[in-house]
Formats: sequence, C-alpha cells, structure tokens
Amino acid sequence: MAAICYFCEGMKETPRYSVVIPVFNRPEELDELLLSFTVQTFRNFEVIIVEDGSQIRSESVYEKYSSKLSIQYFYKPNSGPGPSRNVGFQQAKGAYFVVFDSDCILPPTYFETVEKCLSSEHLDAWGGPDRGHNKFTPLQQAMAYTMSSGLTTGGIRGGKNNDARFQPRSFNMGISRAVFEKTGGFHFDRQAEDIELSIRIRKAGFRVGLIPEAFVYHKRRTTLRQFYHQVKGFGRGRALVGKVHPEEIKVTHWFPVLFLLGLICIPFVTLFNPWLGEGMVLCYGLYWLAILIDGFRMTHSLQIAFLSVASGLVQLTGYGVGFIREKFRRK
Repeated sequence: MAAICYFCEGMKETPRYSVVIPVFNRPEELDELLLSFTVQTFRNFEVIIVEDGSQIRSESVYEKYSSKLSIQYFYKPNSGPGPSRNVGFQQAKGAYFVVFDSDCILPPTYFETVEKCLSSEHLDAWGGPDRGHNKFTPLQQAMAYTMSSGLTTGGIRGGKNNDARFQPRSFNMGISRAVFEKTGGFHFDRQAEDIELSIRIRKAGFRVGLIPEAFVYHKRRTTLRQFYHQVKGFGRGRALVGKVHPEEIKVTHWFPVLFLLGLICIPFVTLFNPWLGEGMVLCYGLYWLAILIDGFRMTHSLQIAFLSVASGLVQLTGYGVGFIREKFRRK
C-alpha cells in the first residue's frame, strides 16, 4: 500500500537538503528534533516526516511546525524504518537526502557544518558522530558515551575521515540523489539497514566520508532493559549483514561474543583452575576500570562514569547475544 500524504507544504525554493525522518509512536521525540531545525543557521532544507504505521500519530506535531519549516507529512502502513526512508526519498526534492532517527537533536550549526564541508570536498555520502546532551538523563549520557567509545562496540564503526572502514549510520547520515538512484536506497526493513546500505554505496564506487564536526545529540533508551533490547538488535543486524556481505564480518565483530563467553566461563574456570579464574577476573576488572576512567575523562561526571560501566556491560552482552543467535540461526 502506498503512503498517503495528508498534509503537504509548498516549497518556495528548491531545497539543497531533504531531511527524511521515519517515526513510530514517538511524537514527543519528533517535537524536540523539529524544534532544533527551527534554529539552524543554514535553512535551505525541507523536512519529510514518514509516519510508519504509528498508533500514536504525529499530525499535531507536524501542524505545530508547518508554518516554521518547509515540511511534509506522510502516513503509511508499518514496514520498518528502511522502507519508510525510501518513501521519503521518493518525495524528496533536494540534491542531498539526510536521515536522522526521531530521538536525535541537532546543534544549531549542523547544516552549516555539512554545507561548508561539501563545498570544499566532494562526498557522495557522509555520516557524523553522536553525543550525549547535558539535558539528557545521566544514564542516557552514559549510553551515548559507550555507544561512541573505542573501548566498546563504538570502536567497530571506524572513525577516521574517509577511512575505508567508516560506515554512516542512520541516526546521522546523508547521501546524494545520485547514490539513491544508483542503489535504490535501503534494502533491509530494519536491523542494520544503514550498514547494509553503506556497504553497497562503497561497492558502487561512491566517495564516503565522516564529517566529525557534524554531530547530533542522540538520546538512546531510557532504561538499561530497553537499551539491552536495542543493542541486541544491533548485534543481530550485524550478523544479518554478514549473511548478505560475508566479507564484512571481521574479527572485531566477534569481540562482544568473546566478551560474553568469557563472563559465562569465569565461574567454571575458577572452579577447576582458581589461578586462571582470578586472572580472568583481573582482566575484566582492568577493562571496567579503563571504561570508568575514560568515561570520567569524556563526561567530567563520576556518576555518568560509573553508569558507563553498567551501560558498557549491557551493550557488550546484548550485542553478543544478538550476534551469536542470528549467526547460528537456521534460515
């Protein structure tokens, strides 16, 4: 079933950027994201909201910003963020398509930063990092730290500008119109759909880069339980990518699995070889100490640093569970 456009605003000029935001039952988060669009220092963009079969719809949020932004709103049956973004791409008028998750907030200079970079360097696709905002809860800030830290799965992303390993993520990702026309957009409906698209973009010969200054504030989940289910999905998604692109599974992607298996094995190893068991406990303790110290260095908060240890534990175990379950799941 095709998407239905209930409200559409006319454009006064052809936009440089078309921002596509899939949303599912999160009007409050969408409100915060759209508010950050209204204070951008570079304003040549349109916004396309794609409601993905939500029961709690966002029409009222759209109406709130319809006179403040060049904005369109579409409703479609639920099919996941990947197909929803493709619906938005098909309606986009800009030269570049930008996607954010609905739980993000932009700093005022986001589009100015991207425009400055693209004016001086040719990129067909780009991504930017995420950060925690001081208005987020301490736990959300801890999650933001561990999700971007090189000490956890954040280090799997790759980090250097134009590094061949870098894969833009859908919480902060841009592609040119030519990229969409060549690749057809997202192929996965959900779970690592952004990673899979990033791989095909590179295979098609397009130039991809990281714009370090084009960051967003990313809330993540509100509880460790919700965070566990989210990162378990990330692990499952990485394994799904490996089934389509086997060469993309590296040794580093197995680290959370080894981490999880090590934790499980500690009691049994200690029972049969106390010396070795104590050595394993020491290694894990030093690892948590490194996260604690680095978390404090990055956030300047002892509370967030301690929460980062809990967040890191949930992140690695959840990712490991999702990855290994999907990796060995029968088709």
